[in-house]
Amino acid sequence: MMKTHYKSSNRDFTLLEGDCIKLLPLFNFKFDMIFADPPYFLSNDGISVQSGKIVSVNKGEWDKGGNAETVNTFNLQWISLCREKLKDNGTIWISGTYHNIFSVANALQQLDFRILNVITWAKTNPPSNISCRFFTYSTEFVIWARKYKTKPHYYNYELMKIINGGKQMTDVWHLPAIARWEKSCGKHPTQKPLSLLVRIILASTKPNSWILDPFAGSSTTGIAASLTGRRFLGIEQDSNFLTLSKARREEIDDNDLRTAYCKKIKDMAYLPQQNIVHEDMPTDYGLPF
Repeated sequence: MMKTHYKSSNRDFTLLEGDCIKLLPLFNFKFDMIFADPPYFLSNDGISVQSGKIVSVNKGEWDKGGNAETVNTFNLQWISLCREKLKDNGTIWISGTYHNIFSVANALQQLDFRILNVITWAKTNPPSNISCRFFTYSTEFVIWARKYKTKPHYYNYELMKIINGGKQMTDVWHLPAIARWEKSCGKHPTQKPLSLLVRIILASTKPNSWILDPFAGSSTTGIAASLTGRRFLGIEQDSNFLTLSKARREEIDDNDLRTAYCKKIKDMAYLPQQNIVHEDMPTDYGLPF
């Protein structure tokens, strides 16, 4: 049974509580875009560095990996369910590292998606490699695919070109990991930066589009959707993360804070390697901020 955990007053942001594999078959609504940040299966009792401190890489029971067969079965199952919730001209974005991204790509191909790009997110502030025995991990990947090989998808080519200083946007994005101000309501262990999600949403949707996130976490996808004039449905089974998501959405009901966040996102997402605004860059992108 579906349980609505939270719905914003203007109905642009809805959270369902539960497991996406169980909830997705219960409704027929279709979305313009899906962003999914599934388990990477990298919680292996290792250690890493965060803010100069040694920390465990374990994220939670939901991130503990199985064998290759169980990981492949899981990815094929949830991606298949998401495919049914995607409009015919819709696209899906799925993030990952080498721990899961090859399995995800195989599942997309088995389900007859057309992979459009594999975005390399090059973090401008990656954590240090404390072992000093191999290269520092500084990237994650985001696969972008459309539902059908022969049906066209939406891509805001001109906006992406403007954001990239008048040149075609490449598939390597230099963006920082989450900033301190993005943790004002608390922190999710695999939280994505708003700058990344805003760019994804602006590239592949139009205003008022519906966006689904089946592994909502702290709902960065939903916050980015609200800030850019889109509508969001998130599914999350952890009550603590649902509480965090609700707090984040209610936080941006404060117009001054919303404006401040939008300015920070613009500074990071639109001109990551420049200190001046491109002279041809519009001031509002047709967005409500």
